[in-house]
Amino acid sequence: MTLMLLACTNPTDSQIAFDDFEASEAIAQDFAWEVVVADYELLADRLGLLEEAVLTLQADPAQANLEASQQAWISAREPWELSEGFLFGPVDAGGYDPALDSWPVNRTDLDAVLASDDVLTQEYVSNLDPTLKGFHTAEYLLFGVDSGRTADDLSDRELEYLVAVTAEMASIGDLLAREWTNNGYAELVATAGALDNTVYTSRQSLGEEMVRGMIGILDEVANGKIADPYDEADTTLVESQFSFNSLADFSDNIRSVQNVYTGDLPQGGTEGDGLDLYVAEVDPELDARVQQELMASLAALEAIEGPFRDAILDPDSADDIEAAQEAIRTTQTTMEQDLLRLFTN
Repeated sequence: MTLMLLACTNPTDSQIAFDDFEASEAIAQDFAWEVVVADYELLADRLGLLEEAVLTLQADPAQANLEASQQAWISAREPWELSEGFLFGPVDAGGYDPALDSWPVNRTDLDAVLASDDVLTQEYVSNLDPTLKGFHTAEYLLFGVDSGRTADDLSDRELEYLVAVTAEMASIGDLLAREWTNNGYAELVATAGALDNTVYTSRQSLGEEMVRGMIGILDEVANGKIADPYDEADTTLVESQFSFNSLADFSDNIRSVQNVYTGDLPQGGTEGDGLDLYVAEVDPELDARVQQELMASLAALEAIEGPFRDAILDPDSADDIEAAQEAIRTTQTTMEQDLLRLFTN
């Protein structure tokens, strides 16, 4: 009798499956529209502003216009990093992730392109290897190796290439947003579990993909973006090193997990129902732990004194870097061992 009672009260054995949870349909809808679409539309808007800023810089290569373009790059970077908790669907199938965010920049081949007589158009850039376009090529051209680039440093050829690169980025941003809206991927997500939905045959399958997306970026931040350059003491492995934006990237990746979990996109001003409603119903202790661990991960990242490429070589920063890794890994373990099983058979 005691064993039966324990089994019935175990939150992970709750009789409320995600598909049967009253708010699960709203959670699917809000994830699609209030998180993903809202973020990709914000990305498309900001990439368009980056393209405009760079065109202004080309027309008038003044220092103020360079600084405006640098700020536009940082602004566009935010919604991209906020999207890394859901790198599935069109962003994966369409190859938009490598086209926008390949790292490191192939500076040898980039120098060769700049030295060539090729006409540097958007069409030309679209056919290049991903390591010669996207965020980090634009970053390198805008900020220079040590974030000290001035407008006088930019050649006409570099400006021509920068214009083509940012035009291609803006085009990709528009395509990605349209894949979710006009081409209907948002509806596939929002109608998960519908009889005619062959991609998400249940809302549980969507929930599982959402959780796996969160686990994936937690793993990448702790064990890739931080670990690779830190363990090797190699600044060339630091992503977003030219702009000194690395720590902001990492924090936005954690916020991406928060957004998927809660159904909100505070950075875009949208709110919705999230997985946290279901988890709080079936296992309130787990929900509290997930929320607390995400906040602890952000606090640990904020404790690292930047820029990150300097911190990895500073013995005084070692404890803070390792504490951030540990906090993020703890969150990852919680999601792998406790959260994921709520959405898998």
